[in-house]
Amino acid sequence: MEAFLISTSVVALAEMGDKTQLLSLVLAARFRKPWPIVLGIFVATVVNHALAGAVGAWITTYLGENALQWILGVSFIAMAAWMLIPDKLDEDEVGGHSQWGVFGATVVAFFLAEMGDKTQIATVMLAAKYAGAYVWVVLGTTLGMMLANAPVVWLGDKIVKKVPIRTVHMISAVIFLVLGLIALYGPVQQLLA
Repeated sequence: MEAFLISTSVVALAEMGDKTQLLSLVLAARFRKPWPIVLGIFVATVVNHALAGAVGAWITTYLGENALQWILGVSFIAMAAWMLIPDKLDEDEVGGHSQWGVFGATVVAFFLAEMGDKTQIATVMLAAKYAGAYVWVVLGTTLGMMLANAPVVWLGDKIVKKVPIRTVHMISAVIFLVLGLIALYGPVQQLLA
């Protein structure tokens, strides 16, 4: 349950002001059909995060516990710094997919926008951290994405204007920093022993 709750909260916070949240806003404004957009976001997120989670779980089979802890610790700290850099939406990520309908355009655009994104990288790291809880991590990160993006589709920029994005990014950065320091605690203790 810890993997699910941490994954949900970390991704929901990390997604605030992220380019995929901006993409949700653009798709909602362009197509004005919330249900196919939300369903498209869900499908793209499940597929993307299932693949990312599989990579994270796979990594744990090839790395020793000590190496994995170092990589996770440094990665979480790097993610904390990355959270402080605002995202921008590339217009190319939205255009050209409308021949597939609203649902298809959303799936393709959202899946591509999520490639290499903060939340995808976070999913890889969380799946590596909670190696035995792959399904819970993917369910949690997917729920986090939906909590951050579905309201934007229905409520548009009203919700984005009311949420202090900078504060949310700072909270996310602190959470990632704490996770990084926790992950590094064991390896650092071994070095000092």
